[in-house]
Amino acid sequence: MGTSDSCKDSTSKLNDGLCNVNDKLQSMSTKDNKTNNNISICANCGKEGSDVNNICNKCKQVRYCNAACKKKHRHKHKKECEEHIRLAADHAVKLRDEELRLAAEKHDEELFKQPPPPKEDCPICFLQLPHMECGSTYYACCGKVVCSGCRHAPLYDNQGNVVAEKKCPFCRTPAPTTKEMIKRTMKRVEVNDSIAMYELGRYYRDGLYGMSQDYNKAFELFHRATELGHSDAYVCIGYAYYEGEGVERDEKKANHYFELGAIGGCVAARHILGINEKYEGNMDRALKHYMIAVGCGLSDSLDIIKQFYSDGHATKADYTKALQLYQAYLGEIKSDQRNKAAAFDSKKYY
Repeated sequence: MGTSDSCKDSTSKLNDGLCNVNDKLQSMSTKDNKTNNNISICANCGKEGSDVNNICNKCKQVRYCNAACKKKHRHKHKKECEEHIRLAADHAVKLRDEELRLAAEKHDEELFKQPPPPKEDCPICFLQLPHMECGSTYYACCGKVVCSGCRHAPLYDNQGNVVAEKKCPFCRTPAPTTKEMIKRTMKRVEVNDSIAMYELGRYYRDGLYGMSQDYNKAFELFHRATELGHSDAYVCIGYAYYEGEGVERDEKKANHYFELGAIGGCVAARHILGINEKYEGNMDRALKHYMIAVGCGLSDSLDIIKQFYSDGHATKADYTKALQLYQAYLGEIKSDQRNKAAAFDSKKYY
């Protein structure tokens, strides 16, 4: 049975429960307070009329013509009034529990669905960019993200000679000094470049390239980046809450931002959630996170699934599926040039 079917069934059961409660309340109220054509009847003296509008303050189910009748009828009505209140309270608890369960199902459906692919391919080789951040490089001169294969590939001039000077592999702008790089990044931030916001946020957070460490500025930039769809920035916000960097330490908020990052396609966030679930003893949920991360090329998650298989937390079919997902991912992103780059790059992305 799918999630939508189970939600429909639970909603149907909830509606049936509501009908039962309403029937009981209605039968109880009509014993003392019969109405006909919207004419109210005093539950004590039987007087009819539109002015019979003094309602029981507790159960709100019976009416009286005045306070004297309400007081006189109180002893007789007490038991039924308490039953009204008990039924209403029981119903409220069931309704709240059902709403929480449905919300949890909806949340998990969103959390564990397949993440979106990278928004752009490499602008030079037109192959899918690796999900992992270390498989590509951002250039503030043109605002392009270039894969590691094209970054390491030699540049040639119009005569076919190798260009020794370091340049941007896309726009051929000469490599900047540190000050120029920061200046270019700030200019990209001014035009709402989410990647530039993310990069500049990290400079402020870690005090890189001679910049003064400023958690507040970093936090603001990360939030702006997420508003523009940069999922990796959610991880930086999550870490800030987890470590208490510039904000009050809050593990629940940290996990919330890790989840937002994972839903947006951040592999690191997905792996972190797997680790958290593993430590909580929720191996089934951890396996789901690791499986998605493997499909996005994270070999660390593949190693953990292998260990899960050895420890009995995953089946042979699970491990086989993980291997297939990983190989399928490599088939999408690998190329001869990327293989050469990966062989010499200190940060492996496959």
